Amino acid sequence: MTAAAPLRTGADACPGALQTHAAADGRLARVRVPGGVLTAAQLRVLADAARALGDGHLELTSRGNLQLRGLPEGAEGALGDRLAAAGLLPSGTHERVRNLLASTLSGRSGGLLDVRPWVAAFDAGLQADPALADLPGRFLATFDDGRGDVCGLGGDVGLLALEGGTVALLLAGADSGLRAASGDAVALALAAARAFLRERATQGGTAWRLGELEDGPARVAAHLSGRNGHVGSSEEPVEVPRAPVAGPVGAATQVDGRTALIGVVPLGRLSADQADLLARLAPEVQLTPWRSVVVPDLTEDAVDDAAVDLHRTGVVFDADSPWLRVTACAGRPGCARSLADVRADAAAAVVHGLLPADGARQHWAGCARRCGRPRGDVVDVVATGSGYRIG
Repeated sequence: MTAAAPLRTGADACPGALQTHAAADGRLARVRVPGGVLTAAQLRVLADAARALGDGHLELTSRGNLQLRGLPEGAEGALGDRLAAAGLLPSGTHERVRNLLASTLSGRSGGLLDVRPWVAAFDAGLQADPALADLPGRFLATFDDGRGDVCGLGGDVGLLALEGGTVALLLAGADSGLRAASGDAVALALAAARAFLRERATQGGTAWRLGELEDGPARVAAHLSGRNGHVGSSEEPVEVPRAPVAGPVGAATQVDGRTALIGVVPLGRLSADQADLLARLAPEVQLTPWRSVVVPDLTEDAVDDAAVDLHRTGVVFDADSPWLRVTACAGRPGCARSLADVRADAAAAVVHGLLPADGARQHWAGCARRCGRPRGDVVDVVATGSGYRIG
């Protein structure tokens, strides 16, 4: 039996596009991007919105979503209209719960199958069920094609493709032992989301994540084992691969012979001009949990020019670059609690070769809360009233 996490004292206030967060530099909106996939037209709309309504930048999050900062009070309506017209806000009731992570390059390079149809089907099923609008804004679903890149990122519900054509249902990041065929896997994942809500209500209705419930994974699995159809079998759980500390970087050859470029955006801060450039390079891009961008389907004669153009704007294609080991919270001026402009300080340390801890993987934070700290082993670089504390 696992103990429940301390009861939450308030409703989940995770921001969305229509429910924004008040920050020191204005309102903050978060745009959900299921599977991280954006069309060129959507990128242009986001770039225009960042210029017209925000601070001119788009922030990449660890869930493959985007944030706009510096929005004026009352900008939700104008932003919502822009996003809806671009297909980025298909449901006003479900928009905060569309947190869907998918394997990078799935269907193009590597993996046991293409999870993109799973993402589309789960997203459609999510929006079609009014009850699922009650999921907390922090609820996360992961869809891993067997390469093991997103299954270890702590999803509440997840699907992991296994050898032999079966699919494992993950609950709170661990294998539940429940199995389904690929065609039934999305229905099982949606049923798990509904079971989470039922168990959450039974335990008081305040938990934000499945892992916060007492024996949450076991109780959700028990709900599912009693339902008709779609649960193909129950097997001995397998160990879920740990999430990599960094995603792929550089060029990847696709199964169709074309090339995908994967570039890291330093500190996850993408300018509107960079977004416009990406929109010119490919019909669609994929955002990753490692704050990188995949530019797929490039022909041989287009790869070098695309890489040079992006590199000139600061996008990183070198797997040994220190930018792959440095993350930071918003810091000043965006956060009133921050004691320093941590992004500027971290960038200066990278540029001048002055990263602490011998350049180890590190997270710069403006206060002891250490917001945005990535999973795994990370050195904390925390601002104090008299400099930074390393440890």
